[in-house]
Amino acid sequence: MQSTHLLFEEPVRMASILEPSKPSFFPAMTKIVGTLGPKSRSVEIISRCLEAGMSVARFDFSWGETEFHQETLNNLKVAIKSTKKLCAVMLDTVGPELQVVNKTEHPISLKADSLVVLTPDQNKEATSNLLPINFGGLSKAVKTGDAIFIGQYLFTGSETTSVWLEVTEVSGDDVVCLIKNSATLSGQLYTLHVSQIRIDLPTLTDKDKEVISTWGVKNNVDFLTLSYTRDAEDVRHARNYLSKLGDLNQTQIFAKIENVEGLIHFDEILQEADGIILSRGNLGIDLPPEKVFLFQKAAVYKCNMVGKPAVVTRVVDSMTDNLRPTRAEATDVANAVLDGSDAILLGAETLRGLYPVETISIVGKICAEAEKVSNQDLHFKKAVKYVGEPMTHLESIASSAVRAAITVKASVIICFTSSGRAARLIAKYRPTMPVISIVVPRLKTNQLRWTFTGAFEVCNARQCLIVRGLFPTLADPRHPAESTGGTNESILKVALDHGKATGVIKPHDHIVVCQKVGNASVVKIIELED
Repeated sequence: MQSTHLLFEEPVRMASILEPSKPSFFPAMTKIVGTLGPKSRSVEIISRCLEAGMSVARFDFSWGETEFHQETLNNLKVAIKSTKKLCAVMLDTVGPELQVVNKTEHPISLKADSLVVLTPDQNKEATSNLLPINFGGLSKAVKTGDAIFIGQYLFTGSETTSVWLEVTEVSGDDVVCLIKNSATLSGQLYTLHVSQIRIDLPTLTDKDKEVISTWGVKNNVDFLTLSYTRDAEDVRHARNYLSKLGDLNQTQIFAKIENVEGLIHFDEILQEADGIILSRGNLGIDLPPEKVFLFQKAAVYKCNMVGKPAVVTRVVDSMTDNLRPTRAEATDVANAVLDGSDAILLGAETLRGLYPVETISIVGKICAEAEKVSNQDLHFKKAVKYVGEPMTHLESIASSAVRAAITVKASVIICFTSSGRAARLIAKYRPTMPVISIVVPRLKTNQLRWTFTGAFEVCNARQCLIVRGLFPTLADPRHPAESTGGTNESILKVALDHGKATGVIKPHDHIVVCQKVGNASVVKIIELED
């Protein structure tokens, strides 16, 4: 199964565009994060999402009760067992999110050029002229002329449920606004975003801490996404909190960049976080539209160079209600892949969308096509130049493994690891072939199952599921990490047999193997026989 990737600069035969894509064991190197919700929580639908290519399941606590999310997670466990597809769990915090409080849940009609008052008095009823909100400090944060956006949670832009306001007066705790466009607020949850204004609320709220310390601990979540991350201290505070919660000290923290403040402090946030989520919904409100792509390209590049996952959101919003993406959306997905994104995060499309499975499938196909024309050679050179000399021992091994794999046109790279670090370093250099990470556990009992409450190595394996091109598998626990070379050979044979059975590896393919032999790290090339 030799790689047939093209360089983007090379001419593409127009006829080849009409040729059907060849099926592959790995749908795409780019990973897909799916948000599970009302339209995607049954065992059947989750199983189909896993088969379509979802590798991380996101649980969004901006809405829904803990019991609801637990039932969904229990269904996910059943689906994983039945499909034999691995899936990581991501807990998404609420953060300092401002919300409109509509206790009656009746639709509210807002007319353009009329006035509406935003009040912190949540006892008042929401009307066309008065909207209670869940924050008492808005009047101190805004001034005349500021722009405020109100939209349905995970608004897609196609609804007539989004409204722009302009602050005309601050009266005590109330804020009087001019309605810029007519809209009807209807639905479960409406959020409020003030453009380029700092909201004086903690990034990790008391509600977030309660969810993390109960639901998060119970389910040993793999990823925590920190909504509205504003600076590196936010990440340090969250990590310190997780360190006191047992196994959650291994949970990776992904910082969500949602406003200008996060953009300004991006470099320091990237240094502290384990990964970055470019939350383009809110960011697209804070930034002028013509600047959003610039930030995406710069942010993804920085993530690529330091080897931390970059996740892009809000790509196929229209598929919330439609079976196909728009032309612009399909191109947007491809450009996110060409920019270097590790994963695509689907929100409304799978949470409340009508076609969650089809959305995952189509996004995966677009990613796979874009990967074929990705300029790996240029990326490799940039990554090597960024690391500089002298390289660390691990960096040297990782880059050498990728260079060797490209040179011999290997079908896969196999990496033995217990922490996942070596495999992630290899993936950083964006090889055109899959990296199969064989996670070798340190034997603590006579049995180890892939569960949501598993050992340190199991957690590390699941955390590889958000890294582009990295596909983890768990070795037999009877072959511990401190094993002999002979034991590693037996594990390698099992991995090769599995690769042959699934069609990933074929006779006469070259395989690059990265493993430890004693205290030395070794890269070797294997040519398979018939």
